[in-house]
Amino acid sequence: MVVVDVQELLLPLVWRGEELADRIAALARAARRAGAPVVALRQVGPPGTDFDPASPGTRLSPRLCLEPTDVVIDKTATDAFYRTDLAAVLAERRVDTLVLTGVATDYCVDATARSALSHGLDVVLVSDGHAPAADGDPRAGLTAEQVVDRHNRLLAGAVHPGGTLGLRPAADVVFTRRG
Repeated sequence: MVVVDVQELLLPLVWRGEELADRIAALARAARRAGAPVVALRQVGPPGTDFDPASPGTRLSPRLCLEPTDVVIDKTATDAFYRTDLAAVLAERRVDTLVLTGVATDYCVDATARSALSHGLDVVLVSDGHAPAADGDPRAGLTAEQVVDRHNRLLAGAVHPGGTLGLRPAADVVFTRRG
């Protein structure tokens, strides 16, 4: 399971942030029970910015109830694979399918889903497990709910040579352990 950027700074800014974090925490508990790894990504940036790694806002939300066995990876780009060890961490754990959740639908979740596919991984995008900004995309005239729906449809229909992407609501996600 991969959790994208559910950070103290971002959670209050996204659509139904606390509800989203609680849903992701429940999925993470289910993943751990099944022996599946939980990887939490954290967006960081240069010192003195909102994403300064030392800033309290960059901390992952305590609502996630992360465990010491969970892996936390800092990233500096929307694509969580870009200049991180995410691919190596997943390969080391023999992960071939990501259950993907997090923030923000139209930025880091989208970029990470596409990159995972290009890395040859299958992706289960939790259809109710990601969120955009609370106001959606006002420039495009889309509410937050419309942004989620649009990206669910776009990503599920994307063609990638590596993996496949399927949508599943959180209530229908089942984790299995390989081997």
